[in-house]
Amino acid sequence: MAVTTLKNADGSLKGFIHHLSNYRVEIRNPNGEPLGWYNPSNNITYQINGAVMGFGDLLTSLL
Repeated sequence: MAVTTLKNADGSLKGFIHHLSNYRVEIRNPNGEPLGWYNPSNNITYQINGAVMGFGDLLTSLL
């Protein structure tokens, strides 16, 4: 599981992207709570409640 740390320009922590598998990439807030996920195999981003957010990797727009 690869983790990417997201930071603001001032160096403060903004969130994390967790690459869990070929079918799930999650974005989490600084507290580690999941905000949503992206499925690269079908190219759809979902909100944490399961609602479709849109097509493509839109994870950072959930922050």
